[in-house]
Amino acid sequence: MPRIGSKALDVEVLTTHGTLRLSDYKGSWVILFSHLADFTPVCTTKFIGFQKIYPKLRELNTELLGLSIDSVYSQIAWIRNIKDKFGVDIEFPVHADLNKGVAQNYSMSMLEESSTETSRAAFVIDDKQVMRAVRTQYG
Repeated sequence: MPRIGSKALDVEVLTTHGTLRLSDYKGSWVILFSHLADFTPVCTTKFIGFQKIYPKLRELNTELLGLSIDSVYSQIAWIRNIKDKFGVDIEFPVHADLNKGVAQNYSMSMLEESSTETSRAAFVIDDKQVMRAVRTQYG
């Protein structure tokens, strides 16, 4: 698990906005967060909440990057479903971590409990790519 004060692992990921690297965000703060699975009620509420504060976060030079081990196609369908059912456009990218590489490197994986879910976790990374806060919740 990354530790506060350590350099964030620079990963290249496939997202709902195309392929991105964490280093693409150098110069901005980043909140990297995971959710259990697409189309779940709690995760949908979480995404709507994050979207509501996203414009303010951007004013504060902070970007959001969501993550689950669902496919990018599932995530796009879920984002469209949120728009259709709740009228909310999810504007931040969501990473499809199908090979679980990021989830395992950031200790978001719950392989002993589920091969299809990540834990709820959030990592705050500063504009120099240094880990500033870590929050995990299992179960």
